[in-house]
Amino acid sequence: MKIRRTKISELLKSGQIGTEVHAKGWVRTKRGNKHVSFIALNDGSTIKNIQVVADPNNISEDVLKLVTTGASLSVTGQLVESQGAGQSVEIHAQSITVMGVADPEKYPLQPKKHSFEFLREIAHLRPRTNTFGAILRMRHAMSFAVHKFFNDKGFNYMHTPIITGSDAEGAGEMFRVTTLDAKNPPLTEDGKVDFAEDFFGKETNLTVSGQLEGELGALALGEIYTFGPTFRAENSNTTRHLAEFWMIEPEMAFYDLEDNMDLAEEFLQYLCRYALEHCEDDLAFLESRLLEEEKNKPANEKSEMTLTEKLRFVVENDFERVTYTEAIDILRNSKPNKKKKFQYPVEGWGTDLQSEHERYLVEKHFKKPVILTNYPKDIKAFYMRMDEDGKTVSAMDILFPGIGEIVGGSQREERLDVLMSRMDEMSIPHEEMDWYLDTRRFGTVPHSGFGLGFERLMIFVTGMGNIRDVIPFPRTPGNAEF
Repeated sequence: MKIRRTKISELLKSGQIGTEVHAKGWVRTKRGNKHVSFIALNDGSTIKNIQVVADPNNISEDVLKLVTTGASLSVTGQLVESQGAGQSVEIHAQSITVMGVADPEKYPLQPKKHSFEFLREIAHLRPRTNTFGAILRMRHAMSFAVHKFFNDKGFNYMHTPIITGSDAEGAGEMFRVTTLDAKNPPLTEDGKVDFAEDFFGKETNLTVSGQLEGELGALALGEIYTFGPTFRAENSNTTRHLAEFWMIEPEMAFYDLEDNMDLAEEFLQYLCRYALEHCEDDLAFLESRLLEEEKNKPANEKSEMTLTEKLRFVVENDFERVTYTEAIDILRNSKPNKKKKFQYPVEGWGTDLQSEHERYLVEKHFKKPVILTNYPKDIKAFYMRMDEDGKTVSAMDILFPGIGEIVGGSQREERLDVLMSRMDEMSIPHEEMDWYLDTRRFGTVPHSGFGLGFERLMIFVTGMGNIRDVIPFPRTPGNAEF
């Protein structure tokens, strides 16, 4: 009778001591002598390896020679209590089949420390390392938690288009989508590219946001969320920017700014709590990795909180709600600003806050997550609701320790005349957005929404320092490998 494979995660917590089991996976390490070999086997189901004990009396020397780091094995044997430290059970192998060899002279992932820069060059293999295995398992867990949260609250998951004819953020930094001949495109009489001849009959781009289309869904279904890839052609080679990234964007009819803040706070606390409760082993590994890194940092750069302490910081604290105007006063009168310690001095109202300012508010002043509200209209998007003072909009940004802004949102402008006036101020043609304006012409209601960059969340919950290391295959200027 065939023994079915059991995942290593199940074997490590099972009570099947003394039973015959079947495991498959990749070799992390092999050590031993002529009398016995100890093989660390991992199948990706957990960060933990299971130890396979191979006796040369049972397993031929020809097979054991092929058992090198990176090789894939099929192992049948008896599950027994382990005598060694670090694991509760191990497999005493009765048979080992090498399914795939890995030439140790060529296999790039040897049992030593590799730099993240090197691992980005072999992103097709880096999921086999402990760090990236942990990150990808946590990426899955956080994705599932996003869907579970909104599903349990009665939201509808809406697929908004990846190809769009509008620029939601007004940034203009978009990737063009075309089937026209790059060398000889059709031209209009005035010498411009004739996009009427293109596949969609107009100029189209990859989307920077699903928000505008998401609003259409919310104004019919009540509460929706999008969760999909977005794109920005910003020529920025920093640790915080990607050209392709994933956005979570809920939109809710009948929500004002306070309702929006309540939902976003509940959502972020739910995600951090989910990570603590469901990713314990991976978090423990990533936390220990960070603690090792901290040892080599100068005292002024060391983090004040461990990874799990940061997550609990979010879960256990009510978020402080502060207006932009109040925050500017706090920052302007702060010691770092008076002593010119900020890289970007805060001089007065209208300043666009930087990450250093946001982190000061969270980590030094309030010592809890912060929601900033009511920003100057001139530094925010056209669709945000104008406040009664005519100077600010009903926007909100949520600030976290170590990272600064993690969520941005607003109550949307539901008044047709005010929205059209704002579009005029920002030179956005009405005719291009006529479909969007229709939602204000026919049955308009107050509504709100926010956006959470998924990779920004992943940086926070994993403690990684570079956004390129929390997505499987990063897309950045000059890099679209794999």
